[in-house]
Amino acid sequence: MEDNSLSIKNQYAKRALLIINPVSGKKTIIKYVPNIIRTLMDAGYLVTTVVTSRRGEAADFTGELGQEYDLVCCTGGDGTLNEVVTGLANANACIPLGYIPCGSTNDFAASHGLSVDIPSAIDAIVTKDIRTLDIGCFGESYFSYVAAFGAFSWLSYTTDQNMKNKLGHTAYILDAIKDVYKIKPIHLKVTANGAEYEDDYIFGAVCNSTSIAGTIVLPSNVVDTNDGKLEVMLIKMPKTILELDMIIRGIFSQDYSCPLIDFFQAGEIEIDNPPGLEWALDGECKVAYDKVLISTKRSFLHLKG
Repeated sequence: MEDNSLSIKNQYAKRALLIINPVSGKKTIIKYVPNIIRTLMDAGYLVTTVVTSRRGEAADFTGELGQEYDLVCCTGGDGTLNEVVTGLANANACIPLGYIPCGSTNDFAASHGLSVDIPSAIDAIVTKDIRTLDIGCFGESYFSYVAAFGAFSWLSYTTDQNMKNKLGHTAYILDAIKDVYKIKPIHLKVTANGAEYEDDYIFGAVCNSTSIAGTIVLPSNVVDTNDGKLEVMLIKMPKTILELDMIIRGIFSQDYSCPLIDFFQAGEIEIDNPPGLEWALDGECKVAYDKVLISTKRSFLHLKG
């Protein structure tokens, strides 16, 4: 008589942890869960599924359970991905990560060519090879693609989730116009590559991505997401409408020779902040530091998809 238990063990020799954020994006992920599980099972994974109910829970699940699995797979937006990457980094676990993007902006997916079609995304996880990517270290925190401050960096954190679900990128733009009075210059000093940059800035980003906040696109021939370097963009405070126009033209034409934009690459960046400056990591997690060292954890992320 055939030993069915042995047969099942052989069939599902690998284990996958599936982390689901049920409220991300348009909240449509739940109807795809059976298909996601079945696809992973057909690829030889025995699947454990957990559903998050609060901010930070994905990091907890990943950090405490991730090392017991051959694959960690998550659904959600950039914030959920940040939590999972943080959990992996805190555990120092280089476990393959499958990401099914279903948020409102999906900058990480746009930068790495991941499909936002959920069935296509899960198929890619089980069929495509692993890519190694750098992640950013922000003091004792981490980011998968960007740490930012100033104008627009807080938008995806503060914009109402229902508005994001209905309007997508338009929600962020409307929020920016509504709260334009909040934009104030921030004086800070940045040290990198033996050089110092000190000025009044309205926006700054340290990133490992070709897309920031769904509005700023960096040249793909400049950005290498596995080279141990981060891209730094600092936008100075415009004093006239003409200067503001120069900045906007520079950003949308990807011409960063504009004297009002500091743009460079570095492996380590030290930033002296004014007291209490708030940063957003991957558009979600706001933290405040007086001084911070930003660096890379090179080739740490093993992205499958």
